[in-house]
Amino acid sequence: MAKIIGITGGIASGKSTVTEFLRQNGFEVVDADAVVHQLQKPGGRLYQIIVEHFGDKVLLESGELNRPLLASLIFSNPKEQEWSERTQGEIIREELAALRNQLDQTEALFFMDIPLLFEQNYASWFNETWLVYVNRDVQLDRLMKRDQISKEAAESRLNSQWPLERKMVLAGHSLDNNGNQKQLITQVVHLLEEMRL
Repeated sequence: MAKIIGITGGIASGKSTVTEFLRQNGFEVVDADAVVHQLQKPGGRLYQIIVEHFGDKVLLESGELNRPLLASLIFSNPKEQEWSERTQGEIIREELAALRNQLDQTEALFFMDIPLLFEQNYASWFNETWLVYVNRDVQLDRLMKRDQISKEAAESRLNSQWPLERKMVLAGHSLDNNGNQKQLITQVVHLLEEMRL
C-alpha cells in the first residue's frame, strides 16, 4: 500500500511550483487538471458531453474546445457550474481513481494534485493533505497577471472555489506561499524529511 498525499490550493496559489519540484525529485504526481485536459480533447470522454451541452459555439476552427470561452461560460453561471461539477465531476473522479489504483501498485509514495480536493470530497482518498496557501490579495494579483484577465473576471473565478482559509482548517499541512519560491520549496523539503523519519 502506497502512501498517497493530496495537494490542493486555489487558482494561482502556487501548486504547480510544488508539484514541479516533486516531479524533479523523482516523485509521481497525478495532475487532475492535465487529466481533465486529456478528457476534453476531441474524442475524449468529456469533449462529447460539453459539445452536446453548449453546442458548437465552444469549438475553435480546429475542432478543439475554446477553453477560455468554456471557462467563462461555466464560471459566470452558477447553474452551469453545478452542471459541470455534477457531469464532468463524475467522469473525472472515475479517471483519477483508475490512475490512483494503478500507482498504488508500483509506488511507495505518490501525490495527487486536485484543485477541488475538499469541494468535491476527495479527502478520504489520502493519507494526508497539503494546502498551498496564499493571501487573497496576492492570489488575485497573480491570477490577473498570469491569465491576463480583469479584476472582475479574476474575482469571479476565485469566488467559484472555497476560500483558502476554509480549506486551511481541513488540510493536514499548509504551505505558505506569500513569500518567494525558495521559501515555499523549503517547506516542501521539510515535510518530505519529516515523512522519511
